Amino acid sequence: MAVLVFAESTEGTFKKATREAVYFASKIAETIGKELITLVMGTVADDQLAGLGKVGAGKVLHVNDSRFDRFDSGAFAKAVAEVAGKVQAQVVVMPFSANGKALGPRLSARLKAGIVPGAISLPETNGAFVVKKSVFSGKAIAHFVIKTPVKIISLNPNSIQVTTVDKTATVEPITVSVQDSDFKVQVIGQEKEAQGVPLPEAEIVVSGGRGLKGPENWGMIEELAKVLGAATACSRAVSDVHWRPHHEHVGQTGLTIRPNLYIAIAISGAIQHLAGVSGSKYIVVINNDPEAPFFKYADYGIVGDAFEVVPKLTAAFKKYFESNN
Repeated sequence: MAVLVFAESTEGTFKKATREAVYFASKIAETIGKELITLVMGTVADDQLAGLGKVGAGKVLHVNDSRFDRFDSGAFAKAVAEVAGKVQAQVVVMPFSANGKALGPRLSARLKAGIVPGAISLPETNGAFVVKKSVFSGKAIAHFVIKTPVKIISLNPNSIQVTTVDKTATVEPITVSVQDSDFKVQVIGQEKEAQGVPLPEAEIVVSGGRGLKGPENWGMIEELAKVLGAATACSRAVSDVHWRPHHEHVGQTGLTIRPNLYIAIAISGAIQHLAGVSGSKYIVVINNDPEAPFFKYADYGIVGDAFEVVPKLTAAFKKYFESNN
């Protein structure tokens, strides 16, 4: 019996969400007294695989098959299910990423396993196996009991704090009985986002709304983000009028993010937008309307004109970092 974590790789590396999932799985294994086994599929260098030991991995099983360099939920589900059976996995963990969202339900059907997507904390294991997740756009916390022998959990990014250790994982090859016909998805092209901090991975996010009046004013958002090492985001209204690309849209119909710090500039705080950012650890709101709904959810707020406040804030941060470096 074991805890199996699917460590999703991207172009031979592991993103923060994957490292969090491995650490999360290691804590579950520790709690229920089972071995942790980490599964990696696709082309990944040995040092990257061994490096997963820093976030809790002990044994890494590597399916070194280049067909898994591109994600196909059907083929991946078949492979993960096969390995889960071989290691007699009692709990299967994966990141709640775009790929994890596609993989989880297929794997649940194959393993006849209960699944909780988007967990936000370690499960309770005294008696029942209880998993918590946010519901109703982050307004409530639901407690789900998984009763099936095999349990699947995907972890919401930025839900736990990872503590690294000075350790390397052991790596063992493993093969799976997946045929070429199992890969149904054909990738005909790729468009990569511009360089910078990927929004789902960002610890700090600076976001703007329609109150900025036009795309020509976005320079101050980008400058503040650059000073803070942050990613930039926007409301749906902004992406709908093409001031900013759609991949920066956060909210109910865009990305859901959980950064440590979310700075909302000239965004009123509609419920649809809050649904995508309410999991942020700290929220700072800058708006010239003191009645803006966003202030009700803010940890800190500044009532003022963004065109006056943001440049002063950027200058203050620059001065602080320069004096502390």
